[in-house]
Amino acid sequence: MKPREIKPGIYWVGAIDWDRRLFDSLIPLPDGTSYNSYLIKGNEKTALIDTVDPAMQDVLLSNLNQPDFGHIDYVIANHAEQDHSGTIPRVLEKYPGAKIVCTPKCKDMLIDLLMVPEEAFITVNDKETLSLGDRTLEFIHAPWVHWPETMLTYLREDRILFPCDFLGSHLATTDMYVRDGGQVYEAAKRYYAEIMMPFRNIVQKNLEKVKGYNIDIIAPSHGPMHDKPDFILKAYNSWAFDEPKNAVVLPYISMHGSTQKMVEHFVGALAGRGVSVQQFNLAVTDIGKLAMSLVDAATVVLGTPTVLVGPHPKVAYAALLANVLRPNLKFVSIIGSYGWGGKVVEQLAAMIPNLKVEVLDPVLIKGFPRAADFEALDRLASSIAEKHREKGFS
Repeated sequence: MKPREIKPGIYWVGAIDWDRRLFDSLIPLPDGTSYNSYLIKGNEKTALIDTVDPAMQDVLLSNLNQPDFGHIDYVIANHAEQDHSGTIPRVLEKYPGAKIVCTPKCKDMLIDLLMVPEEAFITVNDKETLSLGDRTLEFIHAPWVHWPETMLTYLREDRILFPCDFLGSHLATTDMYVRDGGQVYEAAKRYYAEIMMPFRNIVQKNLEKVKGYNIDIIAPSHGPMHDKPDFILKAYNSWAFDEPKNAVVLPYISMHGSTQKMVEHFVGALAGRGVSVQQFNLAVTDIGKLAMSLVDAATVVLGTPTVLVGPHPKVAYAALLANVLRPNLKFVSIIGSYGWGGKVVEQLAAMIPNLKVEVLDPVLIKGFPRAADFEALDRLASSIAEKHREKGFS
């Protein structure tokens, strides 16, 4: 994709990665992604906002090789993660004398990660500004959204916010701006769940912080830009601030059919009591979908057979994932079967210390479920429905 003009003297110069399907060797990318880099020309100086993943460095360098772009004076590094910073060394080679502008913490990280020489940096404080002549960049420190060195950049005269990962979405598209709201909403929610949800309290503070700025365009470093900023800001406010919904997430696995039978009965019992359920067979689940479901859920129930006295490894992984993502859950329980005994409850409970939840009585049975076991599942379903009603979840 060639450079695209956003406003006179402001260009998208990044790269679209249509084929990438995994991020950090962990996060599924069903729709690819983009690495958005932006060139801003003032009448005195020129700045580049973020770079691209090293795999796409030739695309960025080609996009910058335009006759009217001239020399780059500043590279604004909002975030040290390599999908945004990884091409900085190549940019500095192409533009000798260019300075990296970033937070003090980001400077230390870029030196460690990319071995950039210390003299290449200019560090900036929160709310500090940088003049390009007729354009002014203001830097907004936003530590832990989602790394400790993160900042946002605001272009005052054009009222454009460049928030790097904040408010972004993993989505490969030729649309410069959001045009398919449903598609972008889902991609942005997945992105929030996987990357921002562990820092929900920090996200809340930074949503309040950006309220003080007049913003016409939000230009994140992944996914399309927002020329209607309220779309993404309202979505983030809902995900970060709203109480959970009357919903249960049920990740499970079954080896010989016993846990499967329990899950089938339990889902029906919950639905019959007015509780929404999202069921995930961990043998085939996209973990991004599972993460998305945790954004809104009030309760997680883990379904597991017993493997060598403990939970199935895939269920243990789901528990560890929930612990890392820190969703706003209120209740947790466990259902499953065993052959001769085990320590499923104790081991799973030890895997979720970050979750401030009430643990509801589990339903663990020996062998294949019988009538009394189905009755116990009904009681658990009733307990969950009642807990949700008491909290006012709807």
